[in-house]
Amino acid sequence: MELQLTTRREGAESAVVAVSGEIDNDTAGQLREALVEAFSSGVKRVVVDLSTTDFLDSSGLGALVGVSKEYASDGELVLVCPRPQLRKLFQISRLDEVLAVHPDLESALR
Repeated sequence: MELQLTTRREGAESAVVAVSGEIDNDTAGQLREALVEAFSSGVKRVVVDLSTTDFLDSSGLGALVGVSKEYASDGELVLVCPRPQLRKLFQISRLDEVLAVHPDLESALR
């Protein structure tokens, strides 16, 4: 399945990047570009909504961690991850200790 990325502002301080499809070696660069572009728009928080993401591999995890580290001093990268199989990936890799992972968009925007 092809990767689809949609970015929207959510108030003055946040942007939401909705991710649909598969994040793998071929598409992780697109995700990274979308996140960098969202931070470059002047927001302090970028929320990555993985609600309709079907697949996420180590390349995708690397893109998320890399952007989070790059913008840690100026902003915050937050994840929405309601799917149990993806949440398990963050738990197994212990990235849920590094990245803020929320079960829904409402809690991620608080």
